[in-house]
Amino acid sequence: MEVQTVSKFVLNNVLYLIGGLGVLVIVMYAIIIHLWMSLSYMKKQHKKIMTGATGDNLETMLVGHIEKVKAVEEENARIDHENKRIDTLLQQAITRVGVVRFCAFENMGSDLSYAVALLDAHDNGVILSSLFGREDSRSYVKPIENGHSSYTLTKEEEEALHKAIASASAD
Repeated sequence: MEVQTVSKFVLNNVLYLIGGLGVLVIVMYAIIIHLWMSLSYMKKQHKKIMTGATGDNLETMLVGHIEKVKAVEEENARIDHENKRIDTLLQQAITRVGVVRFCAFENMGSDLSYAVALLDAHDNGVILSSLFGREDSRSYVKPIENGHSSYTLTKEEEEALHKAIASASAD
């Protein structure tokens, strides 16, 4: 009896069932069209990825980029080596300077005498001193090793040396 009831229902509602199936077919076609368009878009994107602006394929592009990265690494290593060489040279260059101007003799006018300390990063260098008088001017050079001189320094030379050493902490 149930089979007959179902058969009667189908016969009585054939138009509705056909209409419902038609709507279902239209929805399925819409889904298929949407999927086809999505697939087409994905194919275009895939093609863009697989070919570069010059038409190269992905493998050729990757090999080219890897070669460029290796070249950059080599250049970076060369620059790093050069930087270390320059740093070593800079350690020996005069980078610390202290200057003191003073009047060497009383009643002699302005501060024309001076002491200049010129040091490298290891506090090695020289102190240049000039004493200016009415009749003449005398210059002295005293070596400095590790911040000390084997010669006796005047108070002005000591002050110039301390200024030069202190300029290292200002860096």
